[in-house]
Amino acid sequence: MVLGPERLQPRMSPEPRRHARHPLAGRRIVVTRAREQAGELARALEALGAEVLAVPTIRIVPLADLTALRTALTAVAVYDWIVFTSQNTVHVVCDRLPEWGLAARDLARMAVAAIGPATAQALERYGVTPDVVPPKYVAEAVVAAVVARGAVHGKRFLVPRAREARDALPDGLRARGAVVDVIPVYETVRAAGDGSALAAQLLGGTIDVVTLTSSSTVRGFVDLVGRAAATSGRFTAAVIGPVTAASARELGLPVAIEAEDYTVEGLVAALVRYYGEGGGGKGEA
Repeated sequence: MVLGPERLQPRMSPEPRRHARHPLAGRRIVVTRAREQAGELARALEALGAEVLAVPTIRIVPLADLTALRTALTAVAVYDWIVFTSQNTVHVVCDRLPEWGLAARDLARMAVAAIGPATAQALERYGVTPDVVPPKYVAEAVVAAVVARGAVHGKRFLVPRAREARDALPDGLRARGAVVDVIPVYETVRAAGDGSALAAQLLGGTIDVVTLTSSSTVRGFVDLVGRAAATSGRFTAAVIGPVTAASARELGLPVAIEAEDYTVEGLVAALVRYYGEGGGGKGEA
């Protein structure tokens, strides 16, 4: 795995030779996730033969003042539900609990919802088993799954999340009569670095795929390499789901690959389908 845009050196890849065990052999694939989250995707792609270029486009930064979160979590029997919409939120919340005389198990006094399996697994590593994980990993599905458990009218929900996030979840719950407190606990900021080397490779056609796993990575990628390179159409954009796809298209990125299952595993599977025999990516490039 190549780390960081400063390590990128333009080159022309040889014609890839692939077989069933390494369907991504010869493909140069950029992973744009935050550095601490890139490993799972990078390892999965490398195992399938890809050359991975790890170019973090965002950093996850916990907010300095988490007084509102502390007040919400230390209050007695205030909330009926707590909803986690990312692994980042899980880590920020659970890592702060000991400072406030709490433990992760104290979250069990509320019903716990997780937006998807990765978020659920993050909670389980802290000893918290979610009550709800929806079949589709988007905010609208969380609302539907919670409502399926019973009426939410008058119920109180705590939603710790990123400073900038879609309002589909709180709006959906409020529309059904729930009382929702949204508390920002972290923000995503552009990762430091010079994107000129990556931009040159994108424009030169030596990058096959750029993977995008959130709207913030889309924005960070465009900021890093510039609009001309990002919208050049000289590479294939692969996104983790419909929300990320919408953000990419809004900024002019042509999306050719979209995961059916909105997870890292789903994104990898979509890449394999695309570059496999009969896929749009022409298995024998």
